[in-house]
Amino acid sequence: MHNARLRRHTAATCLAATGALLAAACGSSGSDNAASTADSSLTGTPVKVMVWAPENSQGSNQPGVPATAQAYATWINNHGGIKGGPLKVITCNEKGDPNEAEKCAQQAVSEKVVAVVGSYSLAGDRYMPILQKAGIPYLGGTGVSAAEFSNPLSFPVNGGTPVIFAAHGQQLVESGCKSVAGVRYDVAAAAIVGQFLSLGTVSAGGAAAKDVKIPLSATDLAPQVAAATKGGGCVDVILGTASQLFVQAYVQSGAKNKLGSVVGNLTPELAASTGGAGGPLEGAIITGYYPPVSDPAWKTYVAAAKGNKNIDTTNGADETTWVAFTAFTEAANKLSTVTAKALVAELNSTSGLDTGGLTPPLSWKTSTALPIPGLNRIHNTTATDLVIKDGQIEWAKAGSTFVDVRKALTTKTG
Repeated sequence: MHNARLRRHTAATCLAATGALLAAACGSSGSDNAASTADSSLTGTPVKVMVWAPENSQGSNQPGVPATAQAYATWINNHGGIKGGPLKVITCNEKGDPNEAEKCAQQAVSEKVVAVVGSYSLAGDRYMPILQKAGIPYLGGTGVSAAEFSNPLSFPVNGGTPVIFAAHGQQLVESGCKSVAGVRYDVAAAAIVGQFLSLGTVSAGGAAAKDVKIPLSATDLAPQVAAATKGGGCVDVILGTASQLFVQAYVQSGAKNKLGSVVGNLTPELAASTGGAGGPLEGAIITGYYPPVSDPAWKTYVAAAKGNKNIDTTNGADETTWVAFTAFTEAANKLSTVTAKALVAELNSTSGLDTGGLTPPLSWKTSTALPIPGLNRIHNTTATDLVIKDGQIEWAKAGSTFVDVRKALTTKTG
């Protein structure tokens, strides 16, 4: 396969759906939140931003996104704020509804916020044109809509589906997998995920991943377990919240294959429910966007989130929100006056924003863009090699750091 053909097809049609599939494992119920956070003890000019995410919806609720934003505001306001002024966070519940997401964007315009930071919504095609027309940057969205990777006012802090699955394929092969079977739902979006997985395995010198499809209505996964485990190779579980069904069937089968996935599928909670350190998920090969939460880089976030039941510090959407606010603060502190226009100019010209080790230095210069139509707002092409150890997600090896898959994504093959 010619990689460019795959990349063009994917960018145009499937990023939003794959984002929803991966994020499903992170969803939970939550309360309505339309609050703001500020600190009256700071005397400088207030800096107003917005964050939105679905709550109390029928889909993937993300109460931890606004909760993390508010926790960050409390923390930064207790440490001097933004240029001596309070950070004010306005939250909006987009309810998993494109019409509501559009209303949130309209509110961002009417509130004259300087940015929308660290949000979660599948409706990028609805809210990004509104933000773009108003000149408001969308910084560090969770990457679950295609518009986040193509609109010039979007500034992603990670590489989304293409990067994490290409990196995962590489990690599987480099971890000793002689063959890989990717288990996914029988939908077009998940098929594209499988192709990025294979792009990674092939780039690392392995074979393309075997494609094992599960009908959306399936409840008995024994046939798919048998197909995936045949031959003794590694089994990659790409099923979101349904990963538990597969793992249960896998345990019942008595198979001993090595398991793997990207963050949000094989979770510490699932590991605990299947035997913890002595269970089948021990040693599972995991690929993430960021360091594990045990890494010192997350120390401030863990402390700020302590006691907040809406925040899961291992949730990718929550983590991305913290990273996005960290990047926002770095950029805003470089400005003489914090405005949306000035912030956009700074983000487009910065040589690298320091996130304290949560990502490599972030830049959105033209020279660092991924040169793929539809994915050209991806600048951070790194991921992290992780593993489930003692029931928790940790670095795969001592001294591990970020792995860059730009070459795998841009090299033509076949």
